[in-house]
Amino acid sequence: MFLGSRELAKLIARLVEDKKAEDITVLDIGKLLVITDYFVICSGKTKRQVKTISETIQEELDKEGIRPLGTEGSREARWVLLDYGDVVVHVFLTEEREFYQLERLWRDAPRLNWNNGHR
Repeated sequence: MFLGSRELAKLIARLVEDKKAEDITVLDIGKLLVITDYFVICSGKTKRQVKTISETIQEELDKEGIRPLGTEGSREARWVLLDYGDVVVHVFLTEEREFYQLERLWRDAPRLNWNNGHR
C-alpha cells in the first residue's frame, strides 16, 4: 500500500486516537524543515501507554509494509520517536511533552486537520 505523507500522518493520528492518546497534533512542517513533512505528536499518561501507542503504530503500519527508518526511546518510554521519513511521530509521556513543548518550538507550522471534525 502506498500512502502519501499527508495520508500517512492522518492514519497515524487515527491509530493513536484508537489507543486513547491525548492531545493529538499533526504539524505540517514541510516548509520549515527539509528532512520531513509532518510531525505527529501525542501523549500518554503512563510509560505503559506510551509504549503501547508506539508499538501499535509500528505493528499496524508493518501490516501495510511500512517500516520506520529509525526509532528512539522505546526502552525508557518517556519520549518515543518513530521516523517514517516524511512523517516523524513523537509519543510523549505527558510531563515530558510539557517540558519539551515541541508545538511551541514549531509554532509557525500549520496544524493539519486529521480527523475532519470527528471526535
